[in-house]
Amino acid sequence: MAQPSLRTISVIRRGYGRRYTDLPVDELSQQRIVIDCAGGYLRPALIDLRQGDMVYWREQERYVGGQISHVRRDDQRVIAILKDVQVMPEDFFPY
Repeated sequence: MAQPSLRTISVIRRGYGRRYTDLPVDELSQQRIVIDCAGGYLRPALIDLRQGDMVYWREQERYVGGQISHVRRDDQRVIAILKDVQVMPEDFFPY
């Protein structure tokens, strides 16, 4: 039985720099990111995603990037809503 591929994101914060590299996520689309903490030790309040953070991930051979416009947390999940999502140039690398 094949294992599902692990989806990860990189997060860059203006005035701070790289916040996360290869942060695992449970759901990733051009509209939102979901991190489900159910059954683990990590809690949603400990995941430092904020409005304005830049988020990058790989889709096939290209990077895709967007900005977090809103973050919601409940007891089990972190949900980040994205805006301005676009495919990055071929030579782009999220520094």
